[in-house]
Amino acid sequence: MKVTLIDYGAGNVTSVERALQRLGAVSHRSNSPQCIAKAEALLLPGVGHYAALIRALDERALRAPLLDAIQRGVPFLGVCLGLQALYETSEEAPELSGLRLLPGSVRSLPSTVKLPHMGWNQLRFTRSSRLLEGISADAYFYFAHSFAATNSNGEAVALCNHGADFAAVIEKQNIFAVQFHPEKSGDVGAHLLQNFLRLAA
Repeated sequence: MKVTLIDYGAGNVTSVERALQRLGAVSHRSNSPQCIAKAEALLLPGVGHYAALIRALDERALRAPLLDAIQRGVPFLGVCLGLQALYETSEEAPELSGLRLLPGSVRSLPSTVKLPHMGWNQLRFTRSSRLLEGISADAYFYFAHSFAATNSNGEAVALCNHGADFAAVIEKQNIFAVQFHPEKSGDVGAHLLQNFLRLAA
């Protein structure tokens, strides 16, 4: 099984790729609609601005093959912006339409706390999760974001709090996504990526 990394120009593609290689996974980068359409497993990394991600997907004609693959049951993991893109819209770029695989909008975290939410934080598990299997409830993960899904509709299997609760881990059929960066989260992040590889195999 080969993991296709959707390469739209995000800064963390290389670090995600290296994290997968350390686990012995076969992966390759692609921004080709044909490769996305034929993928066995998909990973959408993301850092930076929501608009850059959405515009890149549309300019490269990746939206349709990506949606088709996910709806066909291809295992998908979104990281950081890759999670936020699953929703209908984001306050960071309200004029753009997300992938609309999940209802609702991504919103700014409260201005009452320091933004961006940068550094290590813990999760609050809300229900059983295949992606989090074997991970301790007191584990810490590395976050770097100012926007989040603060009104998730039951698709979140774990929440985090930074001024407000937000979806930290999403799991819905073959769709998995995390707001933190597993590639920067040490052994516990590697464990989560290994779980995804096992689920995708």
